[in-house]
Amino acid sequence: MARGTEHQATREQKPCEHCGRPFQDRKRWAGRDQWDQVRYCSRACRSAAAAERRRDRRQA
Repeated sequence: MARGTEHQATREQKPCEHCGRPFQDRKRWAGRDQWDQVRYCSRACRSAAAAERRRDRRQA
């Protein structure tokens, strides 16, 4: 068995709110009780979602 795969199989997953890609809980988020607040899989998705919100606000 590869190193760390046992832990990876038991980690919680949820979909990214921007792209829909599933991503797993990270030790850093779990240790700080931040997993419930995490919404995006990456910085790129977070910034793309913010740009989309700004674009929508301008059009409204």
